[in-house]
Amino acid sequence: MTYVQGFVAAVPTANKDAYLAHANTAADFILSFGVTRMTENWGDDVPRGERTDFHRAVQARDDETVVFSWFEYPDRAARDAATARMMADPRMEDMAKDMPFDGSRMIYGGFATVLEEGSGRGGYVDGFIAPVRVDRRDDYLAMARTTSAIFREHGALRIVENWGDDVPDGKVTDYPRAVAAEGDEAVVYSWIEWPDKPTRDAAWQKIMTDERMTPDGGMPFDMGRMLHAGFVPVLDRSAG
Repeated sequence: MTYVQGFVAAVPTANKDAYLAHANTAADFILSFGVTRMTENWGDDVPRGERTDFHRAVQARDDETVVFSWFEYPDRAARDAATARMMADPRMEDMAKDMPFDGSRMIYGGFATVLEEGSGRGGYVDGFIAPVRVDRRDDYLAMARTTSAIFREHGALRIVENWGDDVPDGKVTDYPRAVAAEGDEAVVYSWIEWPDKPTRDAAWQKIMTDERMTPDGGMPFDMGRMLHAGFVPVLDRSAG
């Protein structure tokens, strides 16, 4: 099943063109190592939260935009092999010298895909990061299957849920801190791909009043610590 390397970064808004140029150059390199798809999604509807949010996750400043990105691999073995080869390639060091953003505040990790519904590439992405208790994994997956069907009823093209598998602690920022994860919680990295923003906006108006969105027994995670935001795809490339 798909394995995902997920990233969140803060990019100076004025550096958008430089970031895209850097990402396209990086894609030529990265896709040659077994990555099947690489995406970059520029923050568009990124709300502030009471406890957690995407801005705080990467310590974004007022003049920075949050970017939500991922690489897709066939499986973890392909990810591990690709990472080892990339890190040994001198071109990797050269690209790191030229990054138009603060890499020390970027968060990243490896996630095993546990649900993938639908197909197609959208023109708008909802990104989510949530802390889920390990002993409620089955409850979370049951809820995800139900909500995925609802999203698709309202026009979503693809829903992907990914369970934290290789999520390192960082010196400045990381996924566990982003959602104030507790010791018995895993981090989930998920997204929904929509045809466009109007379809997404209209869908959410209906979805938020749908009683099926709240499972029997309540939500299997703390929604107060979940990160959720809307992003515009600015790069979407595949191997081959």
